[in-house]
Amino acid sequence: MKKDLNYYTNLDYEIITKKISPKDGDGWFAYYKDFRGVMGDGETPQEAISEALEAFNAFVEVALSNGDAISLPHEEDKTVRINITMPSKLVKKIDEYIAPLHMSRSAFLQKLAKDVI
Repeated sequence: MKKDLNYYTNLDYEIITKKISPKDGDGWFAYYKDFRGVMGDGETPQEAISEALEAFNAFVEVALSNGDAISLPHEEDKTVRINITMPSKLVKKIDEYIAPLHMSRSAFLQKLAKDVI
């Protein structure tokens, strides 16, 4: 497969959006998690993402013309929100166990899964 602009723009890179406070100019900010400096802003999240996409296209075009390496998405860093059901007594025991460890439920369950798998 040819690694051209089309190849990179169709990969699943994570774009993060954040609300800009009124004191900082208001609106929205979007950036590529894997590429420092590839970002955009706008009045809406969609506008910010659109600008970030344009910035990414420009970044890829320049990198390709210079022969620079372009990293692939970091799949293992991506998170997925899941909804699970557990007995309330078990949740309470987990919370009691992790409280002195200063660990979230998610971090605890991730650690257990990694240890077992």
